Amino acid sequence: MTAHLLSAFALPIAMAVCAGLVGSFAVMRRMALASDAMSHVALPGIGIALLLHLNPLLGGIAALILGVVLIWIVEYRTRIPTEAIIGVVFSAALAIGSMLTPGEELLEALFGAQRAPSLAETVTGLGMASLIVGFILRARHRLVLALVSSDLARTAGVNVPRLDLSYLLAFVLTVALGLRYLGILLMGSLIIIPAATARHLARGLDGMLITAVGFAVLATLIGTMAAGPLRQPGGPLIITAAAVLFIMSLFFRRRD
Repeated sequence: MTAHLLSAFALPIAMAVCAGLVGSFAVMRRMALASDAMSHVALPGIGIALLLHLNPLLGGIAALILGVVLIWIVEYRTRIPTEAIIGVVFSAALAIGSMLTPGEELLEALFGAQRAPSLAETVTGLGMASLIVGFILRARHRLVLALVSSDLARTAGVNVPRLDLSYLLAFVLTVALGLRYLGILLMGSLIIIPAATARHLARGLDGMLITAVGFAVLATLIGTMAAGPLRQPGGPLIITAAAVLFIMSLFFRRRD
């Protein structure tokens, strides 16, 4: 029983930890709406993988990585704002993906499914989560410095374009972790809502990161545990729990 519980909760908790960390910087970078749109880039990859009878998660990950590299290249060659580029890529990806993905699988891709991951998927997912957590914790001060002033960051020896690409890759890998549980429509919400909750409660960068992770994990546990008794899919319950926690937090926000 213990091993079953560990396998059932290990990957969702890892997903939530990454969402809290990555989401904190997405909120600080004012990428809230763009972050939600970015997850939709996975849809064409899922559709192509299904047509080729491959694992749809692999297709989604490939599409996310390809999409984020494209966004990064266009941003640094044209100086068009990231949000605008993501909006264009998102719209095209959603249109192409909806045509490629069969009807039954489309609903699962959009909202996630409750199938338990295999051992290989769990191990791979935990490995991805470790890379994401390690990167955010090591690079958190450089990310803040680049956010405050890219020129100042360059003066301090930070390779800003490479740092931006690394962060975007961490973001899409976090989205990939949540595709199974939340789907492409809801995963962006788990990245943004706990971080938005933490922003008006915590003081300092480390406090925000810890608080965002705490709320993301709590919402994930509540939604996952309530799915069985309520006979509802876990994904919408997780996001509902995160939204309720955000509303409750408004009564306890810090006063500057």
